Amino acid sequence: MDGDNQTGASKFLLAGLSEKPEQQRILFWMFLSMYLVTVVGNVLIILAISSDSRLHTPMYFFLANLSFTDLFFVTNTIPKMLVNLQSQNKAISYTGCLTQLYFLVSLVALDNLILAAMAYDRYVAICHPLHYTTAMSPGLCILLLALCWVFSVLYGLIHTLLMTRVTFCESRKIHYIFCEMYVLLRLACSSTQVNHTMLIVTGCLIFVVPFGFMIVSYIWIVRAILQIPSTFRKYKAFSTCASHVAVVSLFYGTLCMVYLQPLHTYSMKDSVATVMYAVITPMMNPFIYSLRNKDMHGALGKLFLGKAFQRLT
Repeated sequence: MDGDNQTGASKFLLAGLSEKPEQQRILFWMFLSMYLVTVVGNVLIILAISSDSRLHTPMYFFLANLSFTDLFFVTNTIPKMLVNLQSQNKAISYTGCLTQLYFLVSLVALDNLILAAMAYDRYVAICHPLHYTTAMSPGLCILLLALCWVFSVLYGLIHTLLMTRVTFCESRKIHYIFCEMYVLLRLACSSTQVNHTMLIVTGCLIFVVPFGFMIVSYIWIVRAILQIPSTFRKYKAFSTCASHVAVVSLFYGTLCMVYLQPLHTYSMKDSVATVMYAVITPMMNPFIYSLRNKDMHGALGKLFLGKAFQRLT
């Protein structure tokens, strides 16, 4: 990267969702509330799973890591946004912007890959229940998680390093809540063809392939559930997948709203969709996985009330 680019892009301005002071105050308290709910919810999920031996299973192992990823994800973006809403100085350094971009891209990819691993876990549990213990051994679970991290880190590095090759125009005002890939590419004065090509190639590998795998897994899961003679057992089998399906739908639904469009059409209106996948989804995940989940209710009760809860149950 040449010296002119370094000097010219030394800082970016994060304008956020609104520049009106009265709206900024409302947004500050709204995002602060959502951030606290997200942090508390995901921390409770992690603590409940780690403290209850009954939840030391592959499904909850991946759920705890999903909660950790969501916790890390919102901490990467929301605190800086809250500072900007309360401050007149909305600048973010070039290095800070690329750092935020790296973690944003990596953690979105990690979220997606963990969801794919959870789909495989449900497939084995329902379609091959007799082999579940051996097929989903602790060693395999750790290997799957390690692969998720490796691919996510590489995905983030590729796009962050490619971004360092981009020369930015004099106008560096970002009408967004954080340093996001599409927004930065729209500020570019140099060619971004390589960035676009790599976005398509790596996007197919990191997002499209896992999503296709999840769809195929659930086709087999539905076929297996339909073959169960007992209605109660059908309901019980489906209920173990319902939370995962809801989270995958929310994750991909909001992601598609933002990224399934040409770069030149990407505008301020997409901030709403960005808030959905960057703030709402991590906040909702703990509620979705805890809702109507007796094991999680028991673990949370045990976490808060300890032995008193055990006597009540």
